Amino acid sequence: MASKKLITVLGATGAQGGSVVKALLLDSSYAVRAVTRDVSKPAAVKLKEAGAEVVAADMNDEKSLKSAFSGAYGAFVVTNFFDHFSKEKEFEQGKRIADICKLQGLKHVVFSGLENVHKLTGGKLKVLHFDGKGEVEEYFRQIKVPMTSTRLAFYFENYLTSCRPKKCPDGKTYQLVLPMGAVPMDGISVADLGPIVHSILQNSSEYIGKNIGLSADKLTVQQYAEIFSEVTGKTIVDSKITPEAYEKLGFPGADEMANMFRFYHMRPDRNVELTHKLNPDLKTFKQFMVSKKDTFKDL
Repeated sequence: MASKKLITVLGATGAQGGSVVKALLLDSSYAVRAVTRDVSKPAAVKLKEAGAEVVAADMNDEKSLKSAFSGAYGAFVVTNFFDHFSKEKEFEQGKRIADICKLQGLKHVVFSGLENVHKLTGGKLKVLHFDGKGEVEEYFRQIKVPMTSTRLAFYFENYLTSCRPKKCPDGKTYQLVLPMGAVPMDGISVADLGPIVHSILQNSSEYIGKNIGLSADKLTVQQYAEIFSEVTGKTIVDSKITPEAYEKLGFPGADEMANMFRFYHMRPDRNVELTHKLNPDLKTFKQFMVSKKDTFKDL
């Protein structure tokens, strides 16, 4: 029997990496090396119990990364801007990883990338948590690492946390506070990423060198609100907030998020049809909401 292909998965206890580990473990032709900073935390222990090799590494530590990528056929790479809120640091980490992938001759890297918005808009918009990833994408290409970039749409999971419907002053209705107007916004459940990465690795020759915009659904805020209302039984509406009003909401990163929504107004390339092809079990927004219905019992 041919030996298993070893795939190194960074951020293995996070939402993206965890989904990828889970999907790859279902395929006996792969061995999975799950990388995390703390191998003793419960999520890491669970991965080991599920059959992954769990190793410790830090994106700021070259030696530990070299060890994590040693002997790997391929990798799933995700960086986390929100760990440090520095575009420069995110690029530095991504560059370090790309250099190691090149040095160790990995055959296929799937990188969780995004557009370099600053460059695309000629400096008009800065979206730091996109821009650093965009620069890392460019660097992977520049040094000729065989890489596919997966560019995720807005997470459906955001509706469970930071973008939960807010109660209106009347105390009866709720609103979705998303500054998109009538422009459709792509969305996806991050939990559905794993099978997509698995499909990409299975079809390397087709996807190496591509940037793949991932989306499960392309809906207006009004349409998201209607599905919310249908599933929860509450009246939920579009707040119709503008990006200008949104950036003045005062929470940390409000201006950054407003610029992200301004970029979404430009309708970045997200391919619903291809995403469903890569993961036939991909959940639409309505299916996601039905699966999370209990989360909104307290609305």
